[in-house]
Amino acid sequence: MCSTTTTTGKDNDDTTKKPKIGIASTLARPNILSLQPYRCARDDYDEGILLDANENSLGPTSLPTTSIKDNHNNDLVLERYPCPFQIPLKEAYATYRGCDIQHENIFVGVGSDEAIDLLFRIFCVPGVDNVMTTPPTYGMYKVCANVNDVEIVSVPLTPDFDLRIPEMLEAVTDKTKLLFICSPGNPTCKAIPLADIQKIAESSSYKGIIVVDEAYVDFSDKGSAVSLVKTHPNIVVLQTLSKAFGLAGIRCGFAIANDDIIQLMNNVKAPYNVNKLTSEVANNAMKNIATLEKNIKLLLEQRECVTKALEAMDFVVKVYPSDSNFLLVKLKSLALEVYKTMADNGVVVRYRGKEMHCEDCIRITIGSEEENKACLKKLEETYNMLASKSS
Repeated sequence: MCSTTTTTGKDNDDTTKKPKIGIASTLARPNILSLQPYRCARDDYDEGILLDANENSLGPTSLPTTSIKDNHNNDLVLERYPCPFQIPLKEAYATYRGCDIQHENIFVGVGSDEAIDLLFRIFCVPGVDNVMTTPPTYGMYKVCANVNDVEIVSVPLTPDFDLRIPEMLEAVTDKTKLLFICSPGNPTCKAIPLADIQKIAESSSYKGIIVVDEAYVDFSDKGSAVSLVKTHPNIVVLQTLSKAFGLAGIRCGFAIANDDIIQLMNNVKAPYNVNKLTSEVANNAMKNIATLEKNIKLLLEQRECVTKALEAMDFVVKVYPSDSNFLLVKLKSLALEVYKTMADNGVVVRYRGKEMHCEDCIRITIGSEEENKACLKKLEETYNMLASKSS
């Protein structure tokens, strides 16, 4: 931990201990288990005359706008590298999520994507191991698999976007190191029951890691897989400040898991992966949970209003039930044309018609009341215009 009192070598360094005995030690690549992680200067000392990290001790050439207005206040000491451990942020996030999670159970990274990539690099041997996905799902799993030369085994969701657990367990092998479950799903907007996740975690057929991607969990009333982490050492939960917290611009995400897995993620990550500006905003967010809850409430109210308005439109075939801050909407036809025309006229939704089980579907994010009204109006105008031209 980067304290303000320690001036000698630290004895609470959580990145250089020998790997703990746990599921990680049985599944991780041998070279990762034996890895000696890069030690940054601030691992050991963070006070005194610091001439050890090739920093510019004269100070930064630029400061945050708020600091410039405030008599060039440099409270963040931006000429110095950030704390590599982010213990205060981890502790605040652990308190918020509960479930007896401690800071040792939390990895902080650049969005959830850094955690996804690290899990591939830690557990999957390129050209040998594989991972399982359940399409339609988040596209970054496939990207990371391709980058890391890892085969993908796909077991699609049902048309109602439920897991096909028997087929999944039949398809895994001893080379299947990661199994990704996006819940609530993107683009499905549907949460997977915790009982389903627990069933896979406790199955004798699968010996790998279950990665539950919960970017949208704060919009769901179905519960979080964080509640399973302490009793299931093979579950990793991914979360982010990008969605409900409204902080996509700071790129801050978390992995929550057994401490042996988190230790390896800390060993493999870049030395200063979370910058001071991101850390400051993230810590402030943990002190403003009332604002978070207020905004979630407003978005859920708007989700209900938009759902009802869409269901009243005669060209809308289905509005899928949503546990997230967006809706998946199936049109009678012309979904791609509607998407392109709306975008050309200043209202951008997302075309999802190429995804499995999502033919003629668009995805609509829930915005402010004004944005939602404008979107609904433009959608109706656009579809009617295109339908009249094609008839």
